[in-house]
Amino acid sequence: MTARGVRTLVLGGVRSGKSAHGEQLLRAAASVRYVATGPTLTTDAEWTARVERHRQRRDPRYTTVETSDLASELRADPHTTTLVDDLGNWLAARLDATGAWSATATVDRSAENNELCSAIAEFTGDLVLISPEVGLAPVAPTPAGRLFQDELGALNEAVAAVCDHVVLVVAGRVIDLTEAPRAEAPATPDAVTTPTAPTTAAPVPDAPTPPAVSAPTPPAPAAPASAPAAAIPMTGPVPDATDAEIFDAIDLPDEQVAEAARARQLELTKPPGSLGRLEEIGVWISACQGVCPPRPIETPTVVVFAGDHGVAQGGVSAFPPEVTAQMVANIAAGGAAVNVLARRCGATVRVADIAVDADTGPEVSAYKVRRSSNDLRVTDALTIEEARRALAAGRAIVDDLVDSGADLLIAGDMGIGNTTPAAIIIGTLARREPVEVVGRGTGIDDVGWMRKTAAIRDGMRRGRRHRSDPLSLIAAVGGADLAAMAGFLAQAAVRRTPVILDGVVVTAAALIAVEMAPGATRWWLAGHRSVEPAHGIALEYLDLEPLHTYSMRLGEGTGALSALPTVLSAVDIMTSMSTFADAGVSDADALPSDSVDSADSDVAQAPSPT
Repeated sequence: MTARGVRTLVLGGVRSGKSAHGEQLLRAAASVRYVATGPTLTTDAEWTARVERHRQRRDPRYTTVETSDLASELRADPHTTTLVDDLGNWLAARLDATGAWSATATVDRSAENNELCSAIAEFTGDLVLISPEVGLAPVAPTPAGRLFQDELGALNEAVAAVCDHVVLVVAGRVIDLTEAPRAEAPATPDAVTTPTAPTTAAPVPDAPTPPAVSAPTPPAPAAPASAPAAAIPMTGPVPDATDAEIFDAIDLPDEQVAEAARARQLELTKPPGSLGRLEEIGVWISACQGVCPPRPIETPTVVVFAGDHGVAQGGVSAFPPEVTAQMVANIAAGGAAVNVLARRCGATVRVADIAVDADTGPEVSAYKVRRSSNDLRVTDALTIEEARRALAAGRAIVDDLVDSGADLLIAGDMGIGNTTPAAIIIGTLARREPVEVVGRGTGIDDVGWMRKTAAIRDGMRRGRRHRSDPLSLIAAVGGADLAAMAGFLAQAAVRRTPVILDGVVVTAAALIAVEMAPGATRWWLAGHRSVEPAHGIALEYLDLEPLHTYSMRLGEGTGALSALPTVLSAVDIMTSMSTFADAGVSDADALPSDSVDSADSDVAQAPSPT
């Protein structure tokens, strides 16, 4: 038997991210036929602008076909990877064509629905169909509105019956409905008959899933509506940790796209360079995504890596070690600062117990390596094998998130005593003295500061011999949580996914990551500079300029989240701001040379942002 592709129905409400998720499923395909079912001619300016934004988001792999004869189009070429967007517009067009909007019209649509479903069932390539979920979309309380609602519900049910996968996108979160039990259909005379796929189109049990489509496995069930910013459970188990410190070569962000993005910045209705770092960030996101203008960032995700440290027993923190487990529970419940900021930014939060010195629930401990790390003052924090397992955990978390559609990542930290190993790693690699890198952490007093300085001195003495071996260094004076963060940051670069770095602990892990994966820094943006002295030293070492300086020192990913709105704004500038041509505004180059005053001359000669 001949293997066929995967047929996926993606449901969602208005602006839920369903179209973007459908495009993400086909990200590996060499070419995609985009079947647009909406009207091509309209006087609705908002609709026209929305269609244009969708077009700009699609890269050159897409070939667009605009038609309302969907069944015929699918049958005309049943082998080409295809994205249909969307069934709601198709249904509206068919209702228009048959004059079925009238309250007195009685049109049996079962034959037309059956024809479409048969074409879907017979399709042999990879196929993604986008459709509004009627329960999540606004419907006018009129006879025509109720008709559309009923017809679309019947159509979605019929199409779902002939698809391999059915997913629901809510606020950018993806829920797999494939194995969910079906509701009992009412036995009404006018119910549309659900077609049965021909036996020749039945799934082949041993047929491999084509690489062009990632099976829509969601990261986890969506958080309850009552706690939208609570942490989403982690999944596992940790994969094979053999050679976890060896990463694939890092591909740099696309420089040709970066040049196109810089050129676009010059076309936008503003003086060149007048938006400063916002322009640079827009260029960076475009280069990371490989498309200009960039796609909207729809699924930013924070992972808080939690772990205890044996050195905390030496009085280097203002809080007792048991606070780590208590804060993990608080983050998981949605009550921490990271949850508050994530809720404001529309980001998802996960928390991973990598080395908490307590038993935690399976929803956070799937990647746990051990309970606490050893006291680095007198012995290695981890064994080499434990360090590899922690690196593998960070890598696996990235792969899970990126495969599920995450398009920007943030690492956060939670662990009493973790600024001490962070300072040791930074001081060791940057070749600084203990007193240069020691900070107040959670707010220690002068006596605590002296104890912490002594611990950093002892740790750096033990760490210097491992300066040229990042795996040995993180095992000797780091911790499982820092190792997992290093794997996370390096693997994000391997997977071509932008990252906003947080504070001193995450940036210390970044120093380890770049030693293992040279070039990874090109995929990172420094969100802020904290008050910890070692943080500024680490950012200088990485040659990263922070976006903000808010005197923050909490961790958890809060500093990076404070920068996320700026990044989102930079993308909006690239995608939504009018060009001089669009707005009918004259730019400086269009003015006669003798009519440009000194201020205009400065604008015209301003360098392109870098």
